[in-house]
Amino acid sequence: MNDESVHRPAIPNVTFWGGAGEVTGTMHLVAAGPRRVLLDCGLHMERGGDSRRRNREFPFDPKTLDAVVLSHAHIDHSGNLPNLVRQGYRGPIYCTAATRDLIDLMLMDSARIQAEEARFASLGRPPGDPAGVALYTAQDVHHTLELCVSVPYGKVMDITPDIQLQLVDAGHVLGSAMVSLTITAGNGMKRLTFTGDLGRPGMPLLRDPAPVPACDLLISECTYGGQRHEPIAKMAERLRVLIKQTIDRGGKVLIPAFSLGRTQTIVHCLQQLRLAHQLPEVPIFVDSPLAGDISLIFPKHPECMSPDGVRQLQGPVNFLQGPLLHYIKSVDESKSLNVRREPCIIVASSGMGEGGRIRHHLKHNIDDPRCTVILISYQPRETLGWRLLERRPTVRIMGSREQNKWADVVSLRGFSGHADHADLLHALSPFAGQPVKVCLVHGEYEPAQKLANDLAKHGLEDVSIPERGQTVSLV
Repeated sequence: MNDESVHRPAIPNVTFWGGAGEVTGTMHLVAAGPRRVLLDCGLHMERGGDSRRRNREFPFDPKTLDAVVLSHAHIDHSGNLPNLVRQGYRGPIYCTAATRDLIDLMLMDSARIQAEEARFASLGRPPGDPAGVALYTAQDVHHTLELCVSVPYGKVMDITPDIQLQLVDAGHVLGSAMVSLTITAGNGMKRLTFTGDLGRPGMPLLRDPAPVPACDLLISECTYGGQRHEPIAKMAERLRVLIKQTIDRGGKVLIPAFSLGRTQTIVHCLQQLRLAHQLPEVPIFVDSPLAGDISLIFPKHPECMSPDGVRQLQGPVNFLQGPLLHYIKSVDESKSLNVRREPCIIVASSGMGEGGRIRHHLKHNIDDPRCTVILISYQPRETLGWRLLERRPTVRIMGSREQNKWADVVSLRGFSGHADHADLLHALSPFAGQPVKVCLVHGEYEPAQKLANDLAKHGLEDVSIPERGQTVSLV
């Protein structure tokens, strides 16, 4: 704990402790008089010792927080909540009902990964070495879930005597929300909006993002600043062509995908192509137990879905089910796919290839020129997905041996659930000419700067890119 943790300013402000200048570990601390509210509590996902230290050590005392507001269930936004609770936080965690149901699965899976990594790290180390201690356990996850308070979209509620909360639909993943805080300070009121991860209009399944709530300080994501996504219909056609080419030559299609959001989007696309008789009659294997469990959450939350998405779930043909769609659970079932010789489509986590079962499928098929790897997620530098896209003849997967990269590797970026540059400009331009401070987060510096430049051209005069540890006031 540093000196910042005991400073309680009368003027409301925000300190950016994660997701500032980076796309990971989102964590923003709002301070207003004696009140302290944390916006998201994500895991820092990059490799290295600094990442482990940042996840273990909070730059404030968790026991001093009054409340936590969670925008959505992705691990880079929710994944360090159990550690926060482990270190003494006992207040409420506000989120939508769908997000609460999803983090039940996501955080349990994360706890399992933490335990596995701790066991691996403890090899060859003396007993009691901190590297061999899991960041948190399943019991910590249980305690975290007990603190969750479900908030419907649009409801205004007091979360402290002088801070009101409202959540509005962000359209990013099931249950995702923008956070609107109204803070009573002195003789006036100040408003803060945090977009979380903002979705794209016109995507299947989910509703379009709601208008960004009015505010004095806007904290906006900028992940795809300076970039444009291709329309989903164009992506579906490219996907169809790639699959047909691969199946015709007797190969497998491997699609790394995150368990929440991207897997359901790609499965929906594949099922729509099949219903239109545009897809070869080959089996689709979703090799992620977590993704299978998440898919069962969707029918429970029609309030988060588009009318068309609800109809597809409740109709005679459920896009999450089907005679040729198989959800793989056991390790033995997954291993059997590695020795399978017949053409098929395998969707498996993780989206960057850094963990999960997709690594094994890549290891067994990357040197098969009949196969195709389709990357549908952002691939940060030094990840396996990034190395697959490199123009090199070989790649190292789960070991020291370089393998021939004879399979086709293709990137289809149009399946992203994030707003692109044009979407962000459209969402934020209504604030032009208003005395609003805009802070761009959840993006690397270059995308953030490109978005900041165009926002200035659109009439937003006070746009900044905060660094980690920087504090910005609401006045």
